[in-house]
Amino acid sequence: MMKAVLTGDIVNSTQLGAAREKKLLRLIAQVLSPYKYEFYRGDSFQAYVTAADKGLRLALQCRMAAISLADELAPPLFDVRVSIGIGPVPLPVRTLSTAKGEAFVLSGRAFDNLEQQGERLAIITGNPLANEGLQVIADYINAILNNMTVKQAAVIFELLNGHTQQTVAEKMKRSKSTIHQHVTAGRWPEIEKLLQQYEHIIHQIM
Repeated sequence: MMKAVLTGDIVNSTQLGAAREKKLLRLIAQVLSPYKYEFYRGDSFQAYVTAADKGLRLALQCRMAAISLADELAPPLFDVRVSIGIGPVPLPVRTLSTAKGEAFVLSGRAFDNLEQQGERLAIITGNPLANEGLQVIADYINAILNNMTVKQAAVIFELLNGHTQQTVAEKMKRSKSTIHQHVTAGRWPEIEKLLQQYEHIIHQIM
């Protein structure tokens, strides 16, 4: 059975400030809480995701959480750089620092390449054909998130958590039309389709 391993770090973490850094780490922990995860070096993390088809959604939740914490008009923008490695993992997994398996190896290598290439998302498996489709998905998502605003990210973060637009409007004390504008401008329909494509590919190789 295929598993997913997420390896990530916070982009521009040193400029977050103590309060926002604490909030972002708490949000990431909440996102990853259903799975085994560890923080290390302060701004980096790794997560072992037993449901590989959830890997991309979790990565996007982490990225949206970071982007949503920036000041709307004042750079720098914050983000999470994250690689998703998908493959078999021998059980049991007691601690991530000593865990072995293809998913861990692939995630670590892809993360190193992300840092060198200046990209923010990579998805890699041991299947070359699947990787072609997953690369297109990762590139498309990177392009969408490069233009994501703080408000759009905040709304899409809530949608990724399973909330409806009506619920988000009530939670954020905004009109439903305002939320819908952020949803459309943030290209949520395309993100949903990319998530579906990712899940389809993962199910095909499982």
